[in-house]
Amino acid sequence: MPQIWAGVDIGKEHHHCVVVDERGERLLSRRVFNDEPALLELIADVLALSEDALWAVDINHGGAALLIGLLLSHDQPMVYITGLAVHQASTAYRGQGKTDEKDAFVIADQARMRQDLGLLRPGDEIAVDLRTLTARRLDLVNDRTRQTNRLRAQLLEFFPALERALNLSKKGPVVLLTGYQVPAAIRRSGARRIGTWLKNRKVKNAVALAETAVEAARAQHTALPGETLAAAMVARIAKGVLALDEEIAELDALIEARFNEHRHATVIRSLPGMGALLGAEFIAATGGDLEAFGTADRLASFAGLSPVPRDSGRVSGNMRRPRRYHRGLLRAFYLSAMASLRTCSASQAYYGRKRNEGKGHKQALLALARRRANVLWAMLRDGACYQVLPTVTAAA
Repeated sequence: MPQIWAGVDIGKEHHHCVVVDERGERLLSRRVFNDEPALLELIADVLALSEDALWAVDINHGGAALLIGLLLSHDQPMVYITGLAVHQASTAYRGQGKTDEKDAFVIADQARMRQDLGLLRPGDEIAVDLRTLTARRLDLVNDRTRQTNRLRAQLLEFFPALERALNLSKKGPVVLLTGYQVPAAIRRSGARRIGTWLKNRKVKNAVALAETAVEAARAQHTALPGETLAAAMVARIAKGVLALDEEIAELDALIEARFNEHRHATVIRSLPGMGALLGAEFIAATGGDLEAFGTADRLASFAGLSPVPRDSGRVSGNMRRPRRYHRGLLRAFYLSAMASLRTCSASQAYYGRKRNEGKGHKQALLALARRRANVLWAMLRDGACYQVLPTVTAAA
């Protein structure tokens, strides 16, 4: 049982720390600069009050990284209280004002009263690296989606037939738009010349793609106002999309190499549908140490796969997804469950059983993801790879 509780309201340049005792009385209140000497002085002053201290923060990344690292190096226990929980709890305290000092006091007091807060474990070095790499990849994928949408919108303004004919989620059509954008130029070049141009750039199905572009060009003979400038913008955006694809491919190689260095990589990859990328997202979300969760149920709850009741009065049995869960971990379980339906007979059988029970596709897939969370938990607990059990045929 701690003797004092230190709540820290995290800021970009400054933090505010408030220390309370078992009665909730303030022992220390200080605004501290987010710099190593100042933070080390704060830690020393808090430990001078009592060696048995529990630290609490409202942010577990970004500006809190240096403080968390210093606390870990001093073997200090920490808990994490979400900013939403702090905001909701602050309404129960006296006064309607909001200051960093009040928030720090609420954080410390909540850590003192609550017994359901798990200790903060940032994860090993590989997990931290994977968190950085997967976060960067997600940003690039989102940027590519935005650029592709802009490309479609720009092309639609002067060449709707080509926008309708091309699948811009693939590399080949995007390469085509870096060299050919307007109907007249495509008709002049012809399918043979465009096909050769695409082949030289190693585009798959170059002939079919060239014929598709020429067919779209034959359907429009009118040059719309602003076509020249719009075509130049299309070429510029298409080159940007290709550059993003190259960076995503480089990140994929880095993620796979770093993931394979993790001690659980072989076990995770043995689960059908869980490749290097989704496995890396799983490690990044969980920190690579499942002891922090305690049970498979807590892991599933953290991923948003365990529904929670929302009953009131005569209404009972009303189950809903929790409001707070890790979106990245849910994504990893959901996509891996979807991928496993292509090759894993056990997943196919479980999914089919849920569909026969009347569940829709999404519900059945979430149920499969929940089951796979239990399986992956047991595999990591035992350090055993996934094995397909032989089918048992009942005797006649």
